[in-house]
Amino acid sequence: QLQASGGGTVQAGGSLRLSCAASGRTVSNYAMAWFRQAPGKEREFVAAIRLGNTKYADSVKGRFTISRDNAKNTVYLHMNSLKPEDTAVYYCASGRVIWGLVETVSPYDYWGQGTQVTVSS
Repeated sequence: QLQASGGGTVQAGGSLRLSCAASGRTVSNYAMAWFRQAPGKEREFVAAIRLGNTKYADSVKGRFTISRDNAKNTVYLHMNSLKPEDTAVYYCASGRVIWGLVETVSPYDYWGQGTQVTVSS
């Protein structure tokens, strides 16, 4: 089970930290990722972490950072310089996903419930 939290409303240029706490699964043994879905749009890849590797969507590169705390079995998404176009429901995901497919929705078998991020201009 994945429990996402940390969403909220923030002004453009602000920051938020999302958390994804896992139970029944050790995050360090799986690919962990964040996706987001805006109204009327498809779910899109944001960031992923597996072992010591990270990957980011071009739209968030340099502004977002994904990290993992093995002791807390939790993955984080640190979001800085937020823009109105970052507004979406953010989902964390977990799976035994090969690195070449981490940006794809279908290989992940565990999903959190989503947390709303709203960035006002």
